[in-house]
Amino acid sequence: MKKLPKLGCACEKHDLIESEYRTSNVGTDLTENRNAEVSVIQCRLCQRIWLKYDILFQNSPQSARWFKGIIAKKDVAGIKPEDAIKHLENLDWYICGGEFFGNKEAFGEGKLNFV
Repeated sequence: MKKLPKLGCACEKHDLIESEYRTSNVGTDLTENRNAEVSVIQCRLCQRIWLKYDILFQNSPQSARWFKGIIAKKDVAGIKPEDAIKHLENLDWYICGGEFFGNKEAFGEGKLNFV
């Protein structure tokens, strides 16, 4: 994955403290039995809005991963769980992490890694 410079805000991490953000559940993406939780998060510090895609594979917990990318406020109302992957893959960049990535955050772009 291409490494892009960090923006420097706490919202780039996965383990935010609840007081640092507001979250809204979009729903569950059941496409190809992924069972991924899709949510919209707004950082209270920098006000950026993130689309988050959080997936845990039932048969392989060490494959758990999440992806999140900044979205425009005008796009929030139209987000559907089954469209989240396409939306993230069309962004210039996103952040990914979880056990699959060694519990470290990394910048990525293009196709999301489900292999």
